[in-house]
Amino acid sequence: MIRVSALSKRFGDKVAVDDVSFAAAAGSITYLLGPNGAGKSTVMRMIAGLTAPNSGTVRVNERPLRELGDTMREVRFNLDTFARNPRHTARQHLSWQARLGGIPVREVGEVLDRVGLSEVGNRLVGRFSLGMSQRLGIASALLGDPRTIVLDEPDNGLDVDGVLWLRELLTGLANQGRTLLVASHNLTEVEITADRIVIMGRGRILSDADREETLALGSGPRRLESAYLTVTRGSVEYAGGVK
Repeated sequence: MIRVSALSKRFGDKVAVDDVSFAAAAGSITYLLGPNGAGKSTVMRMIAGLTAPNSGTVRVNERPLRELGDTMREVRFNLDTFARNPRHTARQHLSWQARLGGIPVREVGEVLDRVGLSEVGNRLVGRFSLGMSQRLGIASALLGDPRTIVLDEPDNGLDVDGVLWLRELLTGLANQGRTLLVASHNLTEVEITADRIVIMGRGRILSDADREETLALGSGPRRLESAYLTVTRGSVEYAGGVK
């Protein structure tokens, strides 16, 4: 489980995250939605301990991140698809993470197979396509078989088959009782797989409800899209004009 309580973060004069509270429960997929600049990535970086909040707390599986005994078995992240050495192979990239976290290196082959990269495990990641890089990032998040998984736009760059594979992976993990927190702009997949939907705008929580409650805010054939636009109206910082 992930519990975020009254989390705030400023960068100079800019308030990036303002008094944000929500929870992602075990056995479910919680989506974090919002326009560009809403504060989603900053929240995820604070959950991961990469950015220090100005105020507020984060609990993962009921404890602060630094107090987790076996961190890689408790929680894993994929927040930056391209945070890797392009001169490493996929197997090398995952192997150093395994050694760093005390995970048996044999699990590297298992996660490569799970994400469909076993045949290219010895290829340099600098030669990977965007979709392959995304799968490698997901493999990193699965390494250690963690109870809690946090993913930032995991379907970015995946083809249709990849999106369907990811759908089955996420729902399967949730059915095993794991906690999943996912930031996404793919409202179609969110509508299909979400258990709970948290919508942010300008650093604040605009809506925090289960899937059906969120869909009830919309209308028409694309209810989540309609609900999202209704909730985020007035919170889009980077809107372009149409002539």
